[in-house]
Amino acid sequence: MSKNVLVLGAGLVAKPLVQYLLNQNDFKVTVASRTVEKAKDLISGHPRGEALGVDVTDAKALTTLIPKCDLAVSLVPYTHHVTVAKICIEYGRHMVTTSYVSDAMRALDPAAKKAGIIILNEIGLDPGIDHMSAMRIIHDVQKSGGKVTSFYSYCGGLPAPEANDNPFGYKFSWSPRGVVLAGRNNAKYLKDDKVVEIQGRDLFDNYWKLHVEGLGDFEAYPNRDSLGYIDIYGLQGISTMFRGTLRNQGWCRTWKKIADLGFLDDARKFDLGKYTYKKIVSEMIGSKGADLRGDLAKYLKIDATSDVISRIEWLGLLENESPRLKEGSVLDLLVDVLLQKLQYKKGERDMIVLRHEFVGEYPDKKTKITSTLVDYGIPGGDSAMSRTVGLPAAIGTRMILQNRIGLTGVHIPVLPEIYDPVLDELEQHGIKCTEKTEIIK
Repeated sequence: MSKNVLVLGAGLVAKPLVQYLLNQNDFKVTVASRTVEKAKDLISGHPRGEALGVDVTDAKALTTLIPKCDLAVSLVPYTHHVTVAKICIEYGRHMVTTSYVSDAMRALDPAAKKAGIIILNEIGLDPGIDHMSAMRIIHDVQKSGGKVTSFYSYCGGLPAPEANDNPFGYKFSWSPRGVVLAGRNNAKYLKDDKVVEIQGRDLFDNYWKLHVEGLGDFEAYPNRDSLGYIDIYGLQGISTMFRGTLRNQGWCRTWKKIADLGFLDDARKFDLGKYTYKKIVSEMIGSKGADLRGDLAKYLKIDATSDVISRIEWLGLLENESPRLKEGSVLDLLVDVLLQKLQYKKGERDMIVLRHEFVGEYPDKKTKITSTLVDYGIPGGDSAMSRTVGLPAAIGTRMILQNRIGLTGVHIPVLPEIYDPVLDELEQHGIKCTEKTEIIK
């Protein structure tokens, strides 16, 4: 009997997932997107595919669609996942997302168990492959009689070296708004038995250099709250627990000043139809002179020749030109500007770098284990980001529908029955972590 999969959303990471599911002979796939043309592009005329134009905010439409499927994959913004989940619970349909589990989603665990369904979240890249590859090593250390006493995990989606040709060292392979909003997050981690808490406004003041063999140096900074993963990963008593983001050098200094300038404020608005970029920045810093660059440098307390000022200028924010966007906040304006400037050109590749560093202590030794995943996009084909986010979710979907995951409730992929088969299959797609172990005591 064929299985019906509903994919909600047709964004940047959806294509590999949809194509994988269509390649399963007994699966039918419906892609529902606000822009039906995007859904049609993903289906590409496949006989077992269907494209629909659906607004995810239309609860009535979701209540019509979800009962017709066996599993719903939600690739829409995370704010809509709980709505989808509640409908899945009501009609007894499984659900998969690549997003972090919110408190509201976690609260649905009893109801999902009662409905006999699994809601599998965080099965993408970060979160996703990071969890699975880490848990495989953690469990191996524990099975060998050891204890993980330190854990650092870093992940970044970046241009491949040959495509790294702009001052930001970055191009968008996922939601531009998501990238910008992440710059406002508070962070918390454990270092040498001490909890380090960082307010969002100070996020980009807290970074350090990380060297990755064969690729060079990157900037690493904290990603959200790492402490919750101590229990999730079964690492009670660990001394250091850190999860972070990787970017090319210069990123943190620049984004700190963009934040100081006020561009991460989605409450501050201008009548964009009557303003130029130059006028907006001038009002934001109270500049009335002819030397906006100089005034901006004084406002940000940096030198006017700074590379940070040069990056802001490169974005066009000091130009006497009208924005393409005609309404919205200064954050919306920044997202639109970045989207114009930080695009991949035809044929360019992106790159994923995922790095774990563990210290494992045994009765007779101490080891350092590094696990590194580097994956590149396919020129003219799928991006590394879409492959590493979409394929784990697709594999998880197939496993659920083929009864290879016998769990109910709200889950993330930290159990061997999920991560082992997913990681093994990802290796067949060329997505593999390279591990290195050395004795340090």
